[in-house]
Amino acid sequence: MSDKSEMNPDKQQLVEWLADMKEDEALALANCMQLEDGKDPVRVLELCRQFMDIVGKRFEAGEYFLPELVLAGEMLETIGDIAKSLIKSAPGEAQKTLGKVLIGTVHGDLHDIGKNIVSFMLDINGFEVKDIDVPDVDFIGAINEFKSDVVGLSGFLTLAFDSMEETIDAFDKAGLRDSFKVIIGGGQIDEAVRAHTGADAFGVDAVEAVNLCKQWTGATA
Repeated sequence: MSDKSEMNPDKQQLVEWLADMKEDEALALANCMQLEDGKDPVRVLELCRQFMDIVGKRFEAGEYFLPELVLAGEMLETIGDIAKSLIKSAPGEAQKTLGKVLIGTVHGDLHDIGKNIVSFMLDINGFEVKDIDVPDVDFIGAINEFKSDVVGLSGFLTLAFDSMEETIDAFDKAGLRDSFKVIIGGGQIDEAVRAHTGADAFGVDAVEAVNLCKQWTGATA
């Protein structure tokens, strides 16, 4: 990780323990970091994104297999549930719905790893979120039913890049492409991947995804 040297010891240790599948140690440290006074649970979620990137690379390199991916997803879900409860319990104003976001994993990729973080970050920031995991033809059906302002496509592995392109191309062929914005996210996604897929933008983390959705729906100046 390029920013590893800038992490404080707890943050670096958390990412390493998560990536090395040391479940008990990692969850204990994550809980401590989130429950300490003055700590921001959103920052712990950002560390989870870095952990996901490492797991994805190890899977594609043949170092990890499906059992490790399942465990990674379980650890993420556990940490995410705690973070979500802490964020929702924080004092704040009741929010109106800022817009509708349909989010799903593209065909041929893995489900839920990381996507749930983005979904609940959008939820707690005032968006109505519909979370699906279906092929592109059903994406189109869901878009027509939900009337999405933004569509988010998630892909954990590099093989998802072509699936994202195919899905966005299907939107275009259905005459829907100009009716919403498309954001992509997942492991190893950058500007070159965005250009390849034809998406409007990519989000490097859940916070950036929320900010982009707010810009597109007029929730921010």
